[in-house]
Amino acid sequence: MSNPSTLTTLADWLTHIERQHGQTIALGLERVRQVKNTLNIPQTVPVITVAGTNGKGSVCAMLERILLCAGYRVGLYTSPHLLNYNERVRIAGEAMNDASLCDAFAQVEAARNDVPLTYFEFGTLAAWVAFAAAKVEVVILEVGLGGRLDAVNAFDTDCAIITSIDIDHTEYLGETRELIGFEKAGVLRAGKPAILGDAKPPTSVLKHAEKLGVNLQILGRDFGYSGDQVQWAWWSSEAKQEKARQKSPSLNADALSGDNSVTRRGELSVTRRGGLAHPALRGLIQLGNASVVMAALNALSDVLPVAMQDIRRGFAEVELPGRFQVLAGLPTVVLDVAHNPQAAGILSDSLGNMAFHPDTWAVFGMLSDKDIKGVVERIKGRIDHWMLATLDEPRGSTAEALKTVLAEQGIKPAGLFDTPAAAWQAARERAKENDRIVVFGSFHTVADVLRDLATGTK
Repeated sequence: MSNPSTLTTLADWLTHIERQHGQTIALGLERVRQVKNTLNIPQTVPVITVAGTNGKGSVCAMLERILLCAGYRVGLYTSPHLLNYNERVRIAGEAMNDASLCDAFAQVEAARNDVPLTYFEFGTLAAWVAFAAAKVEVVILEVGLGGRLDAVNAFDTDCAIITSIDIDHTEYLGETRELIGFEKAGVLRAGKPAILGDAKPPTSVLKHAEKLGVNLQILGRDFGYSGDQVQWAWWSSEAKQEKARQKSPSLNADALSGDNSVTRRGELSVTRRGGLAHPALRGLIQLGNASVVMAALNALSDVLPVAMQDIRRGFAEVELPGRFQVLAGLPTVVLDVAHNPQAAGILSDSLGNMAFHPDTWAVFGMLSDKDIKGVVERIKGRIDHWMLATLDEPRGSTAEALKTVLAEQGIKPAGLFDTPAAAWQAARERAKENDRIVVFGSFHTVADVLRDLATGTK
């Protein structure tokens, strides 16, 4: 066991916190709450909690950018990271520096006594310490796994967001959407607004929201979007919409050019905001994510007023590596961390809406506890050549294991490689100028290729 007094670098601290609990994942709030109470840092600013199977990162990034454009000092906690741990804790739009992270870790270490925190629990509490020290004005917390028993849920939310609900992490959350939905619904709070980006939510979510008396707003029922390749429109229908509109500049039609209206239908008020440019994040799913963001900002308009000009600017400026990220140059390169069947289906649809490419090369690596077969089934129609990579991680799948899954579906890979970077280099050598290379399957897969790109290897 390392001596905390000897920990001087971020690498030292990360090694230390990895050793504090015998399990990588150990769901439960008792440990986090115990240390949180010892830290005694009260919640004094609005908190937005984001859960869901897919889309969490995109929603967090959009919220952060819009609120920054509106002049708020934002604290954002997300996971996992791609290249550096610092990516997980962002303050005022910048990844936190090593020294500040080390100081936050030291405060958690001093407060925990003998409480065995997991890596994620330790990091979550450290982020909270950092946000308090930086005097942020709003906090965005991305759930790591599930919701009900996730460390993030030790903090009460002012607005809960659930982006989507699908089958993933079944060993922890259950094997059905109903069970998984119940776990994600655990982030809801009585009397607080909740935004649901799943148009067909499990009954478990609806029942839990009703039990708590939550103002649950559902995509397609209470808000939604329409649009074409050029622009899109957001709409919302709510009984109390008019009251909120009068209070908040975010719903002021005068602040926005384009097609905007608020109409009354008896006690129902329908708001429409049109002429919106597509978010800078690529992919069809991003309009749904942007609609969720609009609904959340609408629900928080009394405490976090945001002008439409800031919403427009935020959507235009948002960035998020590894989410249908298309690199400049030829051949076309797409990086996507899609690692479950739903995400693979979204990636497949987005690839189908790109320009024609004679051949598509896949650089593919996954964790062994993921639904590899389901992922392959959802995207195999878009891939011509599979370059399979071993992930050198405790849970990583080997290229040989991936080959076996592909063989069951009648697919013969174009090559097996020891690392995603090696698979990427081979794909780049074989692909013609007008072809397309898609790197996907895991954060680890995309990260390895990003590191290779950063070195400038030819």
